Amino acid sequence: MNGFLVVDKPGGMTSHDVVARARRLLKVRRIGHLGTLDPLATGVLPLAVGIATRLVEFLGGDDKAYVATLKLGEETDTQDAEGRIIATAPVPILERDEIERVFSSFLGRIRQQPPMFSAVKIGGTPLYRLARKGIEVARADRQVEIHHLEITSIDLPHISFAVECSKGTYVRTLCRDLGAALGSPAHLTALRRTRSGIFSLSEAIGLEVLEEQAARCEVKLLPLEEGVRNFPRLEVAPEARLLLGHGVPPPSAAVPEAGSCREGEIVALMGDSRLLAMARFAPRRLLENRGDFELLRVFIPA
Repeated sequence: MNGFLVVDKPGGMTSHDVVARARRLLKVRRIGHLGTLDPLATGVLPLAVGIATRLVEFLGGDDKAYVATLKLGEETDTQDAEGRIIATAPVPILERDEIERVFSSFLGRIRQQPPMFSAVKIGGTPLYRLARKGIEVARADRQVEIHHLEITSIDLPHISFAVECSKGTYVRTLCRDLGAALGSPAHLTALRRTRSGIFSLSEAIGLEVLEEQAARCEVKLLPLEEGVRNFPRLEVAPEARLLLGHGVPPPSAAVPEAGSCREGEIVALMGDSRLLAMARFAPRRLLENRGDFELLRVFIPA
């Protein structure tokens, strides 16, 4: 089996738990996921199955979208509802326009400090392992980008919102920082991912449905081509497709739409709408008789 499966992850499971369940149900060992979700979180968890795992490196940097709820008045050591409360304070009296001003100030590029309970490594050790031992270490801020941030409801001490953000954004850290800007400790109480790159909830199925489909041998994967639908898809002339299987990149003359590519752009090379390879447009390589594309992954056998 080769392709993508979009799972609607339930709460209380790790992303690794979902992968393990999928491996058992599909009887496929080679399965990976795109973008970890904490156990508290639910929603879109795309799985790459079989040779689709070779596309993960091209999809891991995609933007994400979530709906979330924060609670004012309490901060936890994990920055979410699964942690231990480490600070409390009376919830301030806030008007909606004041809350909206604070939220709008977080749009665009912002700095975040990775939480101690995260998989970020320092000196080769994941931070969460240190955190479990009660050790806190200095962490460098990281730049992330908030593309869209919209309040959906206010019922203090809770504020619910929708957010679209870049890879690497910690929504629980965003909740803590929003609370601080509102003059209150805060933590995340609910999180649901509605989109991970090109994959959305409309394509997702629950684990119960997957179990039923697997029992009937009716699991349908999204084809490899669906994973690259946001990349330029360039048809390769038939005579050059045969050489691709032997690792020979095509010249621009064999790719009619190559002229629309930017140097260095990553593209999907196609044959009759089927994915043949992922490549980087490198027109200067032709001077070395190496074609106009640098092959990154090839999906057709020699």
